[in-house]
Amino acid sequence: MVDVVGAVAPPEGSVDAGVAWHYGDPMREQRLLSEGNGFVELSHRPVIQVEGEDRLAWLHTLTSQHVEALPVGQWTQALVLSPNGHVEHHLTLVDDGERTLAHVEPGTADALVAYLDSMKFWSKVDVSVREDIGVVWRPGTHGMDGDDRFEFVARDEVAAIAEQPAGTWAYEALRVAARRPRLGFETDHRTIPAEVDWIDVAVHLEKGCYRGQETVARVHNLGRPPRRLVLLHLDGSAEQLPERGDALTLNERAVGFVVTVAQHFELGPIALGLVKRNVPDDAPLLTPAGPVTLDAP
Repeated sequence: MVDVVGAVAPPEGSVDAGVAWHYGDPMREQRLLSEGNGFVELSHRPVIQVEGEDRLAWLHTLTSQHVEALPVGQWTQALVLSPNGHVEHHLTLVDDGERTLAHVEPGTADALVAYLDSMKFWSKVDVSVREDIGVVWRPGTHGMDGDDRFEFVARDEVAAIAEQPAGTWAYEALRVAARRPRLGFETDHRTIPAEVDWIDVAVHLEKGCYRGQETVARVHNLGRPPRRLVLLHLDGSAEQLPERGDALTLNERAVGFVVTVAQHFELGPIALGLVKRNVPDDAPLLTPAGPVTLDAP
């Protein structure tokens, strides 16, 4: 809804282009969402549709999630992994009894559809991108508290939603504070699910074989992922905040890097970082923009 009065578009080049960044007061919008009010349009996220009688059994064999008997209306998350267990795609999906709909990261739909099409073989499924369906996120009672939810809405009906809208600035700040990973933001080409807390959320550890399962099982059984996702409280004394990719150092040695930075209405400047597994929770980490404090879960 970038064309809505008061809506401000994201910075040029943002992956979230196409929806509102904020509506004039991103801190107030964060508070609104944290109190369980409002909504955020995320219709820049492509929607993938899978139809056909084999759709759930077929998706079950291709993804990390147990979806073969997914109840109608129950949302879940799933990953498509490489043969070596690295995360290639992240899907947030629901089945309505006739079709499965999933929203994915901007810029990933074509590659995902190409992969799914290549894996049809004799399965009775049809895969397509739904340009007419948008995505809306609604907060739980306390914002991003586990009771928050997504909805699919006809694109031409989003502007008619009566509740007060908030932008992606507010959504991202709450996401960072909640330590929720996002493909391409908290992940790179080496990421495995255990590093970014996608185990249990997007991975079912007791389902049958799927591509990359061996790595998932091995790392889970050993309990030693190479890296871990952490919340960082930024010092905030420097004129500029750190940027994605900035090194996190401990005793002048690089032990990780910053991924997503946000301004939170209560916590101030915060960020998510990827650090080596053995970095202590009380480690005095530094960024080019100053010291940070690691907030252990």
